[in-house]
Amino acid sequence: MTPSTINGERVWDALMQMASIGATAKGGCKRLALSDEDQAGRELFLRWCREAGYDIQHDAVGNLFVRRTGEDNSLDPVVMGSHLDTQPSGGKFDGIVGVLAALEVLRSLDDQRRPTRRPIEIAVWTNEEGARFQPAMMGSGVYSGALVFEDVLNTEDDHGVSVAAELKRLGYTGASVPHDKRIHGYLELHIEQGPILEAENKSIGVVTGGQAIRWYDLTVTGEEAHAGPTPMELRKDPLAAVTRIMGLVFETGSRDPAARATIGQLQAFPGSRNVIPGRVFLTIDLRHPVEEVLLEMDRKLRNGIAEIANILPGLSIDLKETWHSAVVRFSSELVASVRASTKELGYSFNEMISGAGHDAFNVSRKAPTAMIFIPCRDGISHNEREYAEPEHVAAGTNVLLHAAIKAASV
Repeated sequence: MTPSTINGERVWDALMQMASIGATAKGGCKRLALSDEDQAGRELFLRWCREAGYDIQHDAVGNLFVRRTGEDNSLDPVVMGSHLDTQPSGGKFDGIVGVLAALEVLRSLDDQRRPTRRPIEIAVWTNEEGARFQPAMMGSGVYSGALVFEDVLNTEDDHGVSVAAELKRLGYTGASVPHDKRIHGYLELHIEQGPILEAENKSIGVVTGGQAIRWYDLTVTGEEAHAGPTPMELRKDPLAAVTRIMGLVFETGSRDPAARATIGQLQAFPGSRNVIPGRVFLTIDLRHPVEEVLLEMDRKLRNGIAEIANILPGLSIDLKETWHSAVVRFSSELVASVRASTKELGYSFNEMISGAGHDAFNVSRKAPTAMIFIPCRDGISHNEREYAEPEHVAAGTNVLLHAAIKAASV
């Protein structure tokens, strides 16, 4: 039996309805993890699932699992999914397209009255973005064992609110910790979040894996003083070190075309115009598709900071690695299925490595996994300007449908 295509208008309408929750003035979305807006997005999604008659469950970290039954429900399910939380000034498609495309796959199978041998589920992973609570990919990290559940519960946001408190407030307590959930295969559709597919006029990215990522928190402590009376040579200004460290970070990220380095947060305390800061905090993000090269970048960063500390002995420099996601290689069998589905549907495609982190990285530790990318305009993501064309959303959802049917037929 050949599956028909999905309903492109329906999945687009679902995306636009979801985008109205936490909508920002510039056309983006703000639904931080475990916030009221995030919960409202989840409730809208679950309302659609209840109306379709799907079984709904959640676990103790707030991950949602929505099941369409199969002919043999004793078999492990095929799972599709992503996340509904966004960046503070995020877009309408990052993560969300993977969840709502998965819902469209189930709806299309219902329209066709098409059974699958295995059950098919949708996963909505908690706090993929890591914008409110760090680290990122929290729900899938607990599932995979990459993160310790108790540590996650104790994590607090910038206002001192813990993950545990928000899970309790939103009604996710009392469920099981998700370590034992079995998955036959996992598929995740996502916007590329980069410019390659659009630049090369390709409709689909067949993702073979992901690059390694290291996150750091850096704190430099000096001494607060008045900006006027204190001579430059007598200051203990942490920014004297930070400016050098920033140069080191960008030099490290320029070692070859595949390397990446980002300083995403920079804060000076006490933050007064006429006070020399006593403390400066910044975050560092290093990435590379080769694990050994990323380790060399890590050594360069650490050795360079040590040299700067020797040059400026009046300052205290504290570098802490907060997260490491190793290089990911997806299931060759599932990648082949995505590739075959793309060819069958006649879409142009690239095989590619993901530059961003995704829940699929964690899931791949426990189950065969593959990803599907679609282009986003100008390669822009984590931005209110983020946009994917309706035809690309439909194309990615069609590939997801075909690949899911293949996996659920095994």
